[in-house]
Amino acid sequence: MIPFVRGKTDPLVGHGRHFGRTVRTFCRIQTLLTNGLTRTMQLELERVTEDELSLSELTEQRIYRTLLSMSPGLEERLNTGTEENVIYVASMLTKGVNSARSDDTKSMKSAIVDWITPPRQVLQPPIPRNIKTDRGFHHERTGELLCPVNLDWNDTKIRRDLKSGQLSPAGDLWPRFLYRGFEYNSKDPWEGLLRSSLLVMAYKHVFTSPSSVTGGASKATRSSNARIHGMEQVTIPSIAYIATQVRFALSSQAVFSRTDLITDSEFFYNLIIELLEDPDEEVETAELLKWWNQ
Repeated sequence: MIPFVRGKTDPLVGHGRHFGRTVRTFCRIQTLLTNGLTRTMQLELERVTEDELSLSELTEQRIYRTLLSMSPGLEERLNTGTEENVIYVASMLTKGVNSARSDDTKSMKSAIVDWITPPRQVLQPPIPRNIKTDRGFHHERTGELLCPVNLDWNDTKIRRDLKSGQLSPAGDLWPRFLYRGFEYNSKDPWEGLLRSSLLVMAYKHVFTSPSSVTGGASKATRSSNARIHGMEQVTIPSIAYIATQVRFALSSQAVFSRTDLITDSEFFYNLIIELLEDPDEEVETAELLKWWNQ
């Protein structure tokens, strides 16, 4: 095991922060490491070939290798250590994933109020920056942005049922805020999908700096998250991560939880990744990533 100086933050925590934002935020890391180590050994000893792995196993192995490439020395640390070492490594990475998600949730809760307020206007009624109870379907603006595209927010009955909770949209219904101009084209569901100004502002807020959102010079006194980790392009999971954070920030839920069935965040996040990694959507996804990287 590589010796570690107490009192200093293990670099694994920082790697975990970036992994959560750009690779997988809902991930059982100890399982990922254990399965990845075992599978790598089986592949090297030719006890199994990649052709024999299932799609989910191939995906997990790809995520495992991505994690190793993000964290210099991690592979050696795992191969030369004990089971206790694997548990320790997993706990440090998980700490990073959770702390980044918590930090982003906290900062976006306040910032999003500015982003959803139309220029030179005020929201009526005002939305408090640090209290979420009046958000979600309880407020005209957040309700409109969260309303699934297959429902008409202008229909008073639908609005009433959403507000009362009688109608509770599942995570597989795309909310309006995901689309450019918040407009959905039923004839072409891909048109403007995941290209909204709100997502771009949230992405800049997390990956470049909060001051970069307004287009002004960055006031950040330290390097951006993207620069720290040498991030040169947008990843599919990072788009899903930001969309999930925005959706939660607009909602009236107070605590971010992967098991929360109201916001269904983990299901929503995974669904976006599944769509964008679907081979049948390869052309549309390539165009989307090109748009984001520009």
